[in-house]
Amino acid sequence: MLTGLELKKIISMKKMIVLIGVVLFSVHSYGQTNEKLIKAAESMRALMVDPIKQQLQNLLADSLSYGHSSGKIDTKKTFVESLTSGKSDFVSIDIRDQFVQVYKNTGIIRHNLSAVTNDGGKPGIVKLHVLTVWVKKGSRWLLASRQAVKIV
Repeated sequence: MLTGLELKKIISMKKMIVLIGVVLFSVHSYGQTNEKLIKAAESMRALMVDPIKQQLQNLLADSLSYGHSSGKIDTKKTFVESLTSGKSDFVSIDIRDQFVQVYKNTGIIRHNLSAVTNDGGKPGIVKLHVLTVWVKKGSRWLLASRQAVKIV
């Protein structure tokens, strides 16, 4: 027979094992969440260079607020239209210094963006600080908001 003290130690050890399991599962799930968010952000970068209308629409929240460094604000409809028509034409986009934070079903990504553009046939180069806000809907991350400012 076990003494009361031995029984308490066994129960305490079982609680510790369960706690460690919960922590490890949480860390693993958090890592997967970050990976899916980073993958969604990379998909957005690639689609801005080579836009595919349906894929863009699937990656954007219906209530998208997309702020440009010029002060212009796009909706989901106007953003997709601008990219797919060539009015806004990214030849290449390079992302650096990316910082990702996840709060339950909301993700925030900050990064620096350098891009070669050809908007309306006019070549250009942009260098921006960008903040994006993502919302998780089911297992997918959707871009809900974006704001850019010029790097000075």
